[in-house]
Amino acid sequence: MTPEFRKRFLTETEHTGRCLVTSFRTGKTYAIEPLDGQKVKWGDLNPATGKLEGSYGEKYKGSVPEKDSLITTENGFKNIIKLEAGQSPESYINKIDDEYPDKVL
Repeated sequence: MTPEFRKRFLTETEHTGRCLVTSFRTGKTYAIEPLDGQKVKWGDLNPATGKLEGSYGEKYKGSVPEKDSLITTENGFKNIIKLEAGQSPESYINKIDDEYPDKVL
């Protein structure tokens, strides 16, 4: 992963939810990118009407549309895994790490 790509990947992480995780056990770095799933409408609840008002658009969703994913083979990624909704990236990383011998860091 080039420094330029790393910077691009980690830009506005509060909006995208993207992160890099390095295993202390094996030293491998994993790129995590939450993809949009089921859309949840949110805004301000009007207590008088009980309706949701206001729109915060795409801000602070913590995920990206699949079409905007940076984790692609074109960007040099191998072994791309798409987890099902509800699967924990941390648990999956631990499962992968269990397949490799410990690395002394």
